Amino acid sequence: MPRSVARAKEVGFSQDELAVLLADGRRISVPLAGFPRLLHANHEQRSNYETLGDGQGLHWPDIDEDLSVEGLLKGAQPPAE
Repeated sequence: MPRSVARAKEVGFSQDELAVLLADGRRISVPLAGFPRLLHANHEQRSNYETLGDGQGLHWPDIDEDLSVEGLLKGAQPPAE
């Protein structure tokens, strides 16, 4: 049986976390400290995101940040800048 692909439905932020609501109802919450571009972005930049691949990825054009939902589920951190 093929494994279903996790898809982002909604993105939100607290002062120190990125939260992603998945289409299947799960919620991923990760510390912003692992994503410096998002950590230092302002509210407008964080709010301006696009879903990629039917929700399999997230893109913030204002800060050139891309994250995959699968990577967030696996706990992957972005490469050091």
